[in-house]
Amino acid sequence: MAAKIKKGDKVVVLTGRDKGKTGEVLQVLPTDNRAVVQGVNIVRRHTKQSPSRDAGIYSKESPIHMSNIALADPKDNKPTRVGFKIEDGVKKRVAKRSGEVING
Repeated sequence: MAAKIKKGDKVVVLTGRDKGKTGEVLQVLPTDNRAVVQGVNIVRRHTKQSPSRDAGIYSKESPIHMSNIALADPKDNKPTRVGFKIEDGVKKRVAKRSGEVING
């Protein structure tokens, strides 16, 4: 099965605390059906001091479930579903909203 959302895609958050935010996918976790999105689902971690880093409170992105994000349409940056089209023997992802081919 081809992946509908890949690393580097621009996505929109549909539900939750960060609803409406957009960001780039930094990592996809297909076994957990989750993705890490830049600037979305920020959590704060209290860490002890270690030889490699100081103690303190660090903020980082936490994975968000794939059902809560949608690909941003390349034309107007609104959420869209993803379809597939075969052009010249190559399978390509297509935005259902505008019909534009999604790069990547």
